[in-house]
Parts: sequence; structure tokens; C-alpha cells
Amino acid sequence: MVFNFSAANLINALLIAAGIGVCGLCFLHISGAVHLRKEVRKYFQVFFFLVIFYISTHLVRQLMDGLAGGGVRTALYIVTFSEIITAGFMAHMISLLILSAAKTEKKVFKYWVIALYAFLLLHIVLLSVGQISKSIFYFDDNNYYHRAPSYLLSNLGPVLMLISDTVLLIIYRKKIARLEKIGFWSYIIAPVAAIILQSFSPDLQFIIFATVGASVFMFSVFVKNQNDLYEKQQKEASRIETELLMASSIQSDMLPNIFPAFPERPEFDIYASMDPAKEVGGDFYDFFLVDDDHLGIVIADVSGKGVPAALFMMAAKIILSSNAMMSKSPAEILTDTNDAICKNNREEMFVTVWLGILELSTGKLTSANAGHEYPALMQPDGEFELVKYKHGFVIGGMEGVRYKESEVTLKPGAKLFLYTDGVPEATSAEKELFGTDRMIDALNCEKTAAPADVLKNVRAHVDAFVKDAEQFDDLTMLCLEYKGFAGFDTRNA
Repeated sequence: MVFNFSAANLINALLIAAGIGVCGLCFLHISGAVHLRKEVRKYFQVFFFLVIFYISTHLVRQLMDGLAGGGVRTALYIVTFSEIITAGFMAHMISLLILSAAKTEKKVFKYWVIALYAFLLLHIVLLSVGQISKSIFYFDDNNYYHRAPSYLLSNLGPVLMLISDTVLLIIYRKKIARLEKIGFWSYIIAPVAAIILQSFSPDLQFIIFATVGASVFMFSVFVKNQNDLYEKQQKEASRIETELLMASSIQSDMLPNIFPAFPERPEFDIYASMDPAKEVGGDFYDFFLVDDDHLGIVIADVSGKGVPAALFMMAAKIILSSNAMMSKSPAEILTDTNDAICKNNREEMFVTVWLGILELSTGKLTSANAGHEYPALMQPDGEFELVKYKHGFVIGGMEGVRYKESEVTLKPGAKLFLYTDGVPEATSAEKELFGTDRMIDALNCEKTAAPADVLKNVRAHVDAFVKDAEQFDDLTMLCLEYKGFAGFDTRNA
């Protein structure tokens, strides 16, 4: 067996071998191109496998063309048939890449794929019929390759798919990145240019060179575009992270966070904490002296999470505090706050609020509840229990709501525990809620502890329950210990 080593065949063989090497490198690089989307990576892997197979079969045919022997002729028919069939599959993969790059809707994607499979099936049928009838290509007695009169039919399927690619690029021109469009257009135009050049030098296989060059160029611009997009996204993510950290710091500074909060007031001790599920949250707490004998206490939970909830939280906190400092009753504070928020609440957000005013001289605690969790109270020599009474409607839900008040007298040594739903709704990996029963048990484990230690103990029980499960809700707690008015007398003696 002697291979046909004409000058043209030798040039073709060398350039095709180089093309196989380059496409092989691209195929290997796909796995390392970490920024390619999953479906794009998959389509490129299949595409480059087909390109390598396509030009390999072409190389084999080039080298075997004109060799003697019946077995060689059979091999030549198989190789040539495989070569032309693969061209159709390559055109099919380009269509899928364009649809993927345009991020086409599933329903539309499905219709296009059905049409493309129809073109591919037509390509296979025409080639199979041509193979049997030898109307597309044949080999003469000396095993030299010849194109038959109906050869152009073998390109009908790929041409239809390339036409559909052109239509897709026009339709989705605004959805496909500029660099990616350039890559696709190069692959569509390159074969046309190659066919024109082929007419001037029929022995050199410009169609193969054009296919390899356009494929590599298309892949390169895809990777570059995805890398550029990734870098842009990283910079944007870094900017957002910086802004969120700043927002978190601002939000934290808006809440009382210096403890002990009132070291000069021996009548009470108070401690609070907030752990947002995201960088910023919608929960908040507040405590402040309305006057020398009245302590205001607030805990609240805004609907939603993240930045919108945080912005709404800050607005609600300011309105609540402003109303509270006007010596209004808890019910009046919630009523006026609700009306103010409802007037400018286009996003229809709401906030649950528990608000209490503690009279330090007597221990009388007057409170109002706008849809918030029940507080837990422990009187001296007793245990923590939920204080249940009828809730009012949430703040921001409906204008004109009136709220009711409840009263309880705290005895010296009593403790009040307030919390948001992030505590009882803390969820384990088994999707089980922590619940108020476990919360009460945790409180009663260290019921004589100082407020700060009470919160740390509850948080430890929550963490032990949820373990490594993700925190989905803000977790906010506040504990007040009423020590009695005797200290106030001493302070003013």
C-alpha cells in the first residue's frame, strides 16, 4: 500500500494534522474554562469532538485516495460517508450554541430544536440514499474520489441549519454578546469564503482550514467574553459586598449596642442582640428613657429580608421612637406609627412590633402588640412563661387600626424576654422547628443568669439544635431584668 503523497495532499495533510492538534487543545481547554455555563460547555465539548473526527476522516481520505485494493475502497466509502454525516452534526451543534448563548426560553428552544433535528434527519436520509445510489460521491476503479452530479444535496441539511443560524443571530442579536456574535458570524461566513477560494485551487482543502480556523476563533471569543463577564461580575460583587458591609455597620450603629446600656440606673439591667440572616436584616430592637421614670422597649420584625427590609426597618424605628418620645401610651404610639407608615407604603411591606413602657418606680409594664411574638416573663421565684393575649394588626397593613394595651407589674427580680420569630422558627437540617417550647426550656435552664447570659444561653441552645443548617431568618432577642425602685432611691439620696 502506497499513500498518495502529491504536493497538495502533503500540504493538506500537514495543515489538517495541525488543525487536529489545535482543536484537541481546545477540547482539553473546555474543562478548564471554568466560567463557561454548563450547557455551553457541554455543546462545545461535543462540537470539538465532531470537528476533530470530521477533519480526521478528511485526512484519512486524503492519504488513502488512489490506493489500490477492494478493502481500501470499502474503507474509503465508510470514511467519506462518516465525514459528510459529521458535517451535519457540526452544523446542528452550532445552532444549539446560538440558542444557548441567546438564553432562549425553554418553549421556544424546544421548537427550534425540533426544526433543527428535522434538518439533521433530512441530511442523513439524503446522504444514505446517495451512498446507495452513488449519486453524491463515488470512487473510480483506481480508488480516486469523485463528486457525483447530486453532490450538493449532501450539503442541504447543513446549509438549512446555517440559514437558521443566520435567522437566529438576527432575531436574538440583542440577547447575544457582541464578541459571541462575531464568533458565530465568522463560522457561518468562513465556509462561503472557503468555497470561493476552492474554485481557484481545487486541490487545497480550504473548507477544512476554514472550519478549523472559525471553530477555534469562535471558541476563543466565547471564552474571552465569559472571562470578561466574570471579572465584571466579580468587581460588581465586590462593590456590592463593600456597600452591604457599610449598610450592615450603619444598621448596627442605629441599634443600642453599648452594654451596660444604663450603668447609672440600678433599677434595671437590659441586654439585646441581633444576628441578621443576610448582611443586613429587617429585625430591630430599641430601648430608651422616655423620662426619668419611664423606660421604652421595642422589638420588631419587618416582612422580607435584605436591603429592602433594612430600609423599611430604619424608617419604622425612627417613626416609633419619635412617637414614643412624645409621652404617648403604647397603644397611641402604635396607632400613630401605623397611620404614618400606611400613608407612604407603596411596596406594601409591614412590620410586627411589641412595644412596652416600664414605669421604673412601680414596675408597672404597659404594652401593646402589633402582630408580634408573645413575650416570655419570669417573676421572682417563678419560671419563664409565655404571656399570651390578643394581638393587634401588623404595622403598615391597614390604616386606621386601633391597638389595645395590657398591663403587668414586674416584681424586683423579674425578667422579661422578647424575641423575633427567627428564634422559634430556627430550623434543623431535618426541617424541624426549634419552637417556643424548646425556647422556654432554654430560658429556664439559666433563669437566674444576668440578661446577657440569658441571651447567650438561648443562642447556644438554638445553635446546638440547628447545627450546620443555614440560618434563613434574622435572630433577634432582648432581655430585661427589673431590680426594683430601691436602687433609684439610693441614687437620689
